[in-house]
Parts: sequence; C-alpha cells; structure tokens
Amino acid sequence: MAEKRKIRLVDSTMRDGSHPMAHQYTVEQVTQIAAALDKTGVPIIEISHGDGLGGSSFNYGFSKTPEEDLIAAASKVMNNSKLAVLLLPGIGTQEILEHVYDKGARAVRIATHCTEADIAQQHIGLARELGMETLGFLMMAHMVEPEKLVEQAKLMESYGAEAVYVTDSAGALRPDGMRRRVAALRQALDSKTKVGVHCHNNLGLGIGNSLAGVEEGAEYVDGCCCGLGAGAGNAQTEVLAAVLELEGFDTGVDVYKIMDVAEDIVRPMMPRPQIIDRASLVLGYAGVYSSFLLHTYRAAAKFNVEPRDILMELGKRKVVGGQEDSIIDLAYELSVKQKAAAK
Repeated sequence: MAEKRKIRLVDSTMRDGSHPMAHQYTVEQVTQIAAALDKTGVPIIEISHGDGLGGSSFNYGFSKTPEEDLIAAASKVMNNSKLAVLLLPGIGTQEILEHVYDKGARAVRIATHCTEADIAQQHIGLARELGMETLGFLMMAHMVEPEKLVEQAKLMESYGAEAVYVTDSAGALRPDGMRRRVAALRQALDSKTKVGVHCHNNLGLGIGNSLAGVEEGAEYVDGCCCGLGAGAGNAQTEVLAAVLELEGFDTGVDVYKIMDVAEDIVRPMMPRPQIIDRASLVLGYAGVYSSFLLHTYRAAAKFNVEPRDILMELGKRKVVGGQEDSIIDLAYELSVKQKAAAK
C-alpha cells in the first residue's frame, strides 16, 4: 500500500478569527482554544492580531489583550503543537518577532501583497536565524497570474522561506485558478520548498479550493474552527480534517476531537455565525480583502450607505490590505453622492 501523503494543517482560529472577534480575544478564551487544539494533533496553531504582529492600532482595530500576553499564555498550555504568528512587514517589526519568539512562538508566516515579496527579505532571514519554521504568505493571490506569482514565490524562497502560500485573501479564486497557481509554484520551486494554501469562503469555495490545492501538490493547508475568520470565514479546520482523511491524506488530526473543539469551545464564543451574506459574497465577487468586511459595516452604518456599494467600489479601485482608512473616505464620498442625487 502506498504511503499516504502528509498534509500539515495550520489552524488560524486565533489569528484570522481575530477579525470577526473584533480583536477582542481574552487570555481565558485563547488558552481554552489552544489547550484543546493541542490535543487534536493539529501541528501548527496561529495566534496574533488579525493583521499580524503589531496590528493593534487605530487603523486595523485595537486588541482587547496585548498579543504577546495571548501568545505567552497559549504557549504554556501547548505541549504538542507549534505556536505560529503572522507578520506583515511594515506593520510588524523584527524587534516584535524576537520578542514573541521569547514568549514561545516557534513558527511565523511572513505576509506581503502578492507583488511585494521583496519587502520580506529581512524578516524571513531573521526568522530563519531564530530557528523558526518560516513560511512565506503571498496575499490577494487572485490579483496576479500564476507566472507573476511564481516570480514572487521564488523571491521568498531565495530569502529562506521553507514554504510559500497561495493566499486567497479575498475568497475570490475558483478551483481552476487555485490549481493553476499551486501547480505553477510546485513546478517552479525547489522540491524542498513546500507550497501552502489559505482559502476564504466568500464564494463558498473554501474547502473546494483547499482540496484543489492539495491535489496539485500543496502540503500546508489553513483552516479555522467553525470557519471563524475574516469575511465569510475560512475553510473550516474540522471539515478539512475530515475531507482530507476521506481523500486518503494523512493530517495526523483526530477528526472527532477537532469537531468537538469547533462545536463545544469555539462556536459558543463566536459573535455571529460565519455565513455567506450579501456583503461577504460581494467580497469574493469583487475580489476585496476579506478583513475589510467589519470595517465596511461600521463605515456603512456611520454614513448610512449600502455596504455592497462600498465593497464593489473598493474592488474596482483594487484597494489592498493596509488601506483600511480608504474605506471611511469612500463611504463618505458615497454618502455625499447619495445626498446630492436625492435633491
């Protein structure tokens, strides 16, 4: 019997899930989730502000609890899984990365826009020097063709990334688009460099895109329990574990245990169910960064405009992560036009 191909599941409930939680995770919540996930066999558990280390700010949303406190507390209850963090150069710094390493972080995803891998060199280099499992994260991957994504992935590889992700931040890719990007990276990168996929569910394709990526050679796959993540959420960790096992892959995750974590621990903490409503569907339809959803709802309420109108215009303008302040400006513009049209 052929040996099952191993898939490294990364649970991001306490990082990507920070967005719908409005970054209000408490130490008690994080330790409860981390301790339970640690017993399921999930190899990597990611914890930080939704926008990565240093993200707690006026622009991205302030955290209820400093992320270093959450990381330190989670590290004390994790005996099996590796604790990971996310870092976006320009938001997070090398100093912060060294600090959270001392708190127990042992893996890091260095994330850039899909055309800006060159800003990650120093951070990837430091992570490797620290001995962290170092993964490159090319966000908004739907915005460039596979050939361009390959160029950026090879830069991350040259800096020392052990894996490079096709990150569908907008939940805008369909399975064929995911297949073409993963296949292109798998063919172009060194055989020792792994490929990962991170899928949002704005078009209802989180699990399908994840499976498509695995079938093309991806070995890292992200999920969130109950899909708790930005926009309409992420591919659900518990569903990924079940589907990948059914498809003959080895995740090492106990399917019953991960189901219980999702249902008994994470779901009661959720402020609302992760559903594909009108606004989150438009995120995928227009190709807009998933973490913009909560910011858009707030701006729409403040200026009494339709959230979908804001998101569609953001998509037309190709606004990307880091430009959250433009949501307020756009909502104001739309409200002025709306009032003028009503006269």
